[in-house]
Amino acid sequence: MWLAGNLFKGSIATRFGRMLHLKRKEVYMECFRILGVHESADQNTVRHAYLDLVKRVHPDSGTEEASAERFQQVDEAFRVLQEKFAKGRRNIQEDEEEAMEFDIKHTAPQHRQYLSNEGIGVGTPFQRQKQYQQVRAMKAQERVLEHRIDKAAAGEKTLMSKGGSHFRKHAIKTKYGIDRVVEDLIQEAMSKGDFNNLNGSGKPLSSAQSQNPYLDFTTHKLNKIMLDNGFTPEWISLGKDIRDAIAQLKTKLRQERKYYGEWPLQRTEDLAAWKVFTLNHQDDVQQLNKLIDKYNLIVPILKNQFFRLHLDRMAEPIFKDPELQRNVIRPEMRAKPSSNIESQDSSSTSLFSLISKLL
Repeated sequence: MWLAGNLFKGSIATRFGRMLHLKRKEVYMECFRILGVHESADQNTVRHAYLDLVKRVHPDSGTEEASAERFQQVDEAFRVLQEKFAKGRRNIQEDEEEAMEFDIKHTAPQHRQYLSNEGIGVGTPFQRQKQYQQVRAMKAQERVLEHRIDKAAAGEKTLMSKGGSHFRKHAIKTKYGIDRVVEDLIQEAMSKGDFNNLNGSGKPLSSAQSQNPYLDFTTHKLNKIMLDNGFTPEWISLGKDIRDAIAQLKTKLRQERKYYGEWPLQRTEDLAAWKVFTLNHQDDVQQLNKLIDKYNLIVPILKNQFFRLHLDRMAEPIFKDPELQRNVIRPEMRAKPSSNIESQDSSSTSLFSLISKLL
């Protein structure tokens, strides 16, 4: 409102007297006339007309039409129309027949003692300053109330039909003025189609860029850089090696199962053979447990951790499997029983060498 008041305090003020009572439609028509465009012009046309006029009437342009007063009128007319277009995008309905009242501010006489604080207040300068701040606070409350009334009126028409499609009312942000300015610029650019050529426009977001919520940001970025360069994080490669070593150990247990009776072992020869087997693979299990401890410290996801290995626990489900053979005589026992330990040592060499390389 104050923009329009400043706009018409010149030539129009002399025609209407001290107080201006103008309709909104008359104000907008006068703004279109000052900018030299038709009243049905859109925002883009108004902007081009404003830029063309500013280049000619700016006081520093050096042209014959240069005038500070003319430049101020053009600038304020453009701002009034910008506010009109912004309200139109938010579906805020205005009564064009509503009268707008503008008070023409006169220059204070030079013989007055106090010309600061807009001539408000009496008393000492400190008292006048305090009274002036109170008046400003009251005016601010009035403006907030007017804005809430406009917002409530716009809320009644949240959805509007245009060409068969529905458009949601833009949420008005009032906390910071810059939010509204930026939102206006974004909406204007979208209406002009400036965002239509963006990469991935109209397509769903790629799930490949989603970050693991259980992984911190630094580790996520490091893993991404390593994967892009052909490297694998240590915990992934270490976990694969541990699973391979466990699979080899289970394979040996299945091969060893056929030389024993029912579980739990009761016969003396079965207990002795099992003791020899556990002693031969004791170092392998210990080193594999060290790898598991190291893996559990660096793996970022708790559910991916491994339990420490125990041969008795690993052997129980395998020895209880009814599909595996039982009570088969060892070939080495017939020829040379003393070579049993040596054969089992040679069979565990590959597993032991694999774990040694990992450590």
